[in-house]
This record gives sequence, C-alpha cells and structure tokens, in this order.
Amino acid sequence: MLKNYFKIAWRNIIRHKGYSIINIAGLTLGISACLLIFIIIQYELSFDTYHPNFKHIYHIVTEQIHEDGVHYSPGIPAPATDALRIDFPEAKIAALNTSYGSQITVPDNSTGDKKFTESTGVAFVEPQYFDIFSFKWAVGSAAVLAEPNMVVIDKSTAVKYFGNWTNAVGKMLKMDNLLNLKVAGIVDDAPTNTDFPFKVMVSYISWKQHPKEYYYENDWGATSSNHQIFMLFPKATIDNVNTQLITFTKKHFETGTKRHLIFAQPLSMMHFDTRFGNTLGDHLMSMATLRTLSFIAVLIIIMASINFINLSTAQSVGRSKEVGIRKVLGSTRGQLVIQVIGETTLIVLGSVLLAVTAAKMAMPYLKNIASVPESISLFNTYSSLFLVVVTLVVIISSGIYPALVVSGFKPVLALKNKITAASIGGIPLRRALVIAQFAISQLLIIGTIVAVNQMDFVNKADLGFNKNAVLIIPGYTDSLSLRKITAFKQQLLQNPQVQSVSFSSDAPSSENNAGTNFYFNHAVKDPGFNTFLKFGDADYFKTYELRFAAGKGYDVSDTARQVVVNETFIHKLGIQHAEDAIGKTVRLGTGAALPISGVVQDFKTNSLRETVKPIVISIQKGDESQVAIKIKTNHLAKTVAELKKMWETTYPEYAYNGYFLDQNIAQFYKQENQMALVYKIFAMIAIFISCLGLYGLVSFMAVQRTKEVGIRKVLGASVSSIIYLFSKEFMVLIGISCVVAIPVAWYLMTGWLQNFAYRVSLSVWVFIVAMAISVFIAWFTVGYKALKAALVNPVKSLRNE
Repeated sequence: MLKNYFKIAWRNIIRHKGYSIINIAGLTLGISACLLIFIIIQYELSFDTYHPNFKHIYHIVTEQIHEDGVHYSPGIPAPATDALRIDFPEAKIAALNTSYGSQITVPDNSTGDKKFTESTGVAFVEPQYFDIFSFKWAVGSAAVLAEPNMVVIDKSTAVKYFGNWTNAVGKMLKMDNLLNLKVAGIVDDAPTNTDFPFKVMVSYISWKQHPKEYYYENDWGATSSNHQIFMLFPKATIDNVNTQLITFTKKHFETGTKRHLIFAQPLSMMHFDTRFGNTLGDHLMSMATLRTLSFIAVLIIIMASINFINLSTAQSVGRSKEVGIRKVLGSTRGQLVIQVIGETTLIVLGSVLLAVTAAKMAMPYLKNIASVPESISLFNTYSSLFLVVVTLVVIISSGIYPALVVSGFKPVLALKNKITAASIGGIPLRRALVIAQFAISQLLIIGTIVAVNQMDFVNKADLGFNKNAVLIIPGYTDSLSLRKITAFKQQLLQNPQVQSVSFSSDAPSSENNAGTNFYFNHAVKDPGFNTFLKFGDADYFKTYELRFAAGKGYDVSDTARQVVVNETFIHKLGIQHAEDAIGKTVRLGTGAALPISGVVQDFKTNSLRETVKPIVISIQKGDESQVAIKIKTNHLAKTVAELKKMWETTYPEYAYNGYFLDQNIAQFYKQENQMALVYKIFAMIAIFISCLGLYGLVSFMAVQRTKEVGIRKVLGASVSSIIYLFSKEFMVLIGISCVVAIPVAWYLMTGWLQNFAYRVSLSVWVFIVAMAISVFIAWFTVGYKALKAALVNPVKSLRNE
C-alpha cells in the first residue's frame, strides 16, 4: 500500500512540474539558509565549552562607577591575584597578562635571525592557568612556567619558528628584543572556538621582573584590561562567588563598592558579554545578534512553508475527481491524509537533499557573513539532528493542512466537478499567509535599508580628524629604539611624499582605553570621573589634522610641560567656553600639574558605538610606541615601499608591520558590516521566495479563470482591466502586510541602532521605500502572468463551450 502511495505521489509531482519546482525551490532556499544560520549559531555557542569545568570557571571583572556612568573593565589590579587566593582558599586562581604586537625573534646564525610579529596570542601566564583551562601537553608540564624566562608554545607556532615541533624544546626565543626565553614545553593547538587563543605563553614571573617594559604595577589603584584573573570554584554558585567578592571589594579598595566593584562573570557568558570588549580572543558575539539570526532563520522557513501550503490547497481543486473516485471505492479519510503527507514528504526530502548540496557549496563563503573558520564542518551530530527536526517540522506544518482539505472533499460534489477554490474554504487563511509572507519580506527589506544606511553613515562620518593616507607603523619603546626616534623622523620628512610624521601611543580613534584619575586647576579632590589618555609628540595634531577650538598644541619637548584636552573634558568640568580652559592646570595621578595649552574639538575616540570620552593628550616618550606618517596619495605603493625600506634600515632588529589607519578603523565595524550583508542576502532570499509563491498562486488563478477572462474579453474588457482583475487583491494584501510589518520593523531596528552612540534616524522614507519595493516586486510578478493571461485569444479559451 505504501509503495502505491509513493508511486501516485511521484506521478502527481511529475504531472504538476511547475508547482513542484516552485515548492522545491522555495523549500530548498529556506532549509539551506536555516542550516547555514544554525552552523553559525552552533559555532558561537560552542566557545570554550570543551573545558571540562567550564560551568564553574569565572572571569573576575571590574565595574567602576563615575559621575558620567558605569564603566566596565575585564582587568583586575595585579595585587588582587594573591589576595584572592587568601580569601578564596578552596578556589583555583590564575592570572595572565596579555601582550599585543609582540615581536618574537628566532636566533639563526646560519641564515640570519627570523622575526615574527604576533599581534595576538601572546601572554604571561601563571602555572595555575593550566589547572583551570584544558590543554593537552605534547612535551613538558605547567610546572615549567614557575621559573622566569620560560615559554610554552603550541605545535603550529613551534613548526612556524623551528620547522618541527618535536625538536623545539630547549631552543631560545627573544621577545621584543628584551626577554631571552627558553622553550620549556609544547601544547596542542587550541581549538578555533575559544576566547583564549594563546600560542606563546611566557612565565608570569617574567612580567613581574620587567615592570617598566611591560607595565607591571603592584598597585591596587592600577587596573589594566591586559591583566585578567580567572577562578575555578566548583563548590560555589555564581551568587555565592559574587557575595564573597562584594566583601573582597570593601576589604581591599578604598572606595569600597561605591565606585569600584569586583564581580564574577561566568565563562559561559564571556563570549557574549560585549560590555568588557574583546581583549583576548578573535571576536565577541552578542546574544542579540544570535537572536536576530535565529529570528531570520525562522522567518525564512515559515515563508517557504507558506508557499507550500498556499499552492497545495489551491492546487487541490484539480484533484477533486481523483479524491471522489477514491472515496467511492472505499478509501478512508486517514488513507487520503497519508497519501497527501506522502507527497509532501517526497517534495520535502528532495528539497532537503538539494538544500544540503546548496549549503555545502555556500560553506566557503560563510566567513564573509560570520566570524567562522574555513575549517568548520557542515555535518556534525547537532547539525544532523537539526536537519532531521527541520525536515519533520516542515513536513508536518506544510502537509497537514492541505491533507485535511483534500481528504475532506465530499464524493458527490467532487465527481460532479463542483469543487472550487472558494467552496473548499481556506481563502481567508491563504490571504493571511500571503500577508504574513510579505510582512516578513518587508521586515527584512526595512532591516536591510536601515543597516546599510547606518553603516554608510559610520563609514562617512566626520571623526573629527583626517584618517586618510595615514600610515601607522607599530614600534617599540626600548631605550635603543627611543634614541633613534629623532633621526628616523628627520629621515622620513626628507621624502617629498611625506607631509607629516608623529610618534604617539595610538591614533585619535583606537581601542585604547587607558585612563587615570586627575586633579583640575590645583584642586585637592578629583572631579569624580577619570580622563582617558593619549600620548604624542608636538606634531600629533598636525599629522591627524585635529581642529583646535581654542589655544594651540604644546611646544616641542622630550618631557611633558603642557597638555591639550578635548571639549568633552572641559564641558564635564562645567566650562562652557574653550578659551576659559587655557592656562588652567591638570595633574594626572601623582604627576606634576601641567597647564592646558589648547582645547581640540571633539573627535571620535573609539568606535561610533561609544560616546566621546574626556581626553588629555600629552608627551610621554616611553609610551610613544608607534609612528604615524601622513603621506600624499599619488604614487602610494611606491612611497610605502620606500618607507618600509627606511624602517628596516633604521630598525633592523624589528619587523615592519605597517597598516593604514582607515583600514584599521573599518575593523571596528566588522560585525555590523557582516550583519548588514546578512540582511541583504536574506532579504533577497525572502523576496525570491515571496515571488515564487505569488507566481504560483497567480498561475493557478489564471488557469481557474481562463473562461472568465475569455468572456470578459469578448464583452470588451481591455488588457489593463484584466491585469487589474488579477492584481487588485494582491495589492490590498501587500498594503495590509505593510501595516503589520512597519511597527515591528521600527521596534526591532530602533533597538539595533541603540548599539551606536551616533546613528541615523528612522525616517518615514525608509518605510515608504520598503513599501514601494514590495509593491513593485509583487506587481511585476503578478503583472507578468496576468498580462500573459490577458493576451490569450478568447477563441482558444472558449472553443469548448
């Protein structure tokens, strides 16, 4: 019997090729899109779950409360490490201090030293780190890191440095031309789904022994995001840990919990908590983004199912005689339901196979819309289970209603050919489904327009300085390098393509959030908020074309004698006019009081997600670790090559790692640009699926109303009136879908825009354009088939009458 059901199901699919292709195409697109989104979500949710005790690992973080709001830092003062061990004797505590942009030199007397710049993945770690996090040791053990000047590297790094990891132990490395390190252990490479992608792990005590070079401060008042602490506490809940940490804060910090609070962040939330920034791993993924992706996947699969339901119920009219005969011959309603479900199953299974093939082909391009590695696999236990669940859900949701409609035909009416689309009911449902389908399409269209507009605004926003044609070369602040600064700067300025050169700690817009308390104009009490710091020489303002609201830059000097502040700094102090701030003094921490020589107009200090911070700019040679070179845009490649050669001649001990500032700033918005691309892709998929459904329904209407159209044409109806006859209902439905979609889209996109301190407004034109796009696409889809029906010769339509 089952064999007969499937044979007939196959014949029906072949007989109605057009409708079958439409159904299969829609389901294939929907299922493949859902599968790819699932792969992204699964990958993001898997971060660091491979650690055996990941549910009991906590990241100890800092909350600082100032008059301007709450600031979060993943950093903890260095003395807290030992203090936590005393106050939490049952827990395992480990500290680490990350090092960014470190150069690793591999001595080689035969071919010359090999230099490698490790922008990430280098950290000073305690031996206890390996008691908390899971690493497989190929050679050695964690105990080797108890000694100074020891380093543990992973296998791939060992191969990169020495050609083979098996003979790497015992060899020497030099870090930043400062530390001579002995390779004391080899570990397996960390998986890609981790926020701890460390590949060079130096003994923590080496950091303590070089406080000046690596900014070690044994001070409870010094909090750096580079220094982080982790705790393994299996016997305590997160609430227990945080209760104890409140007591810990009161005990060790002068301000208690009023302005400073230490609390525990579960490792399971570390990858998704954007308050603390991405200081260790490759990227963070907010839960809001994951929910958005999940929502889009559900909408797409719903649209594909709607197509199937609409076409199947409309098409069921043509099967009325078949159903009538089957019922007369004794078929039960249950048997008819099984037959229709069987047809649905065949179509869905065929769609699943095509969807898997399409998803497999799309996998290499997945990295363009998400931060997933190329090595990620489409098939695993969870994705296979997801595919099975989606298949069953689609079969049931798409097949059950058409099956009930077909099996409910009365034999008498069916055999007399009295079954029509109107008589079987369901027209209100089909209309509702069309409304839902186009509401989803418009939702995604509006999302695309808003996301594209916002990213266009971000990319073209006035940052308050000139980011174009500024070449940044990261450098180093050892005594040898500092002695060469003046000579190297003069050499660069001799190049006719170089307009300006500045040595500084960082660019005006960067991820640097170094800050300190300060005292204004000889006050004995700080004003209640910290200022953020940037260090640069006297040409800093000229190189980045910062604009002055009052005063001027400080004079050329090797030591700080004056400071420049921004408008936000003075406004937070209650000074309304920039001129009034000139000559007032600023004392940073325990330093000397320095007069303000100038006030620059506000510039974007970080990404446009954040508001402008109060800034103090001064000279501090020991922190001016990068050179910014403003160059002319003609002969750009040739100029960069010449500058690279100058660097390598002046600093042969350091690798060249130059990059353009505008490209670096663009990386701030990598995830948002990816989301804008996601909106574009899935809006196009949604539009395509909607068009398929509309085309199918209009095709069915054209067949059902062939004689009506013929009679109307005989009676003098014009082609335009026939087109209107077909399209008027769909235009009304699309109008209703706009009313449904617009409030939802406004709510969702308003929430998304809240991630940006500087954002576009949701203009009414966004919604008008989305409506116009939907109407145009629907009219084009309906109009094509309607025009084709209207141009049919009425003689052909009525020749059998």
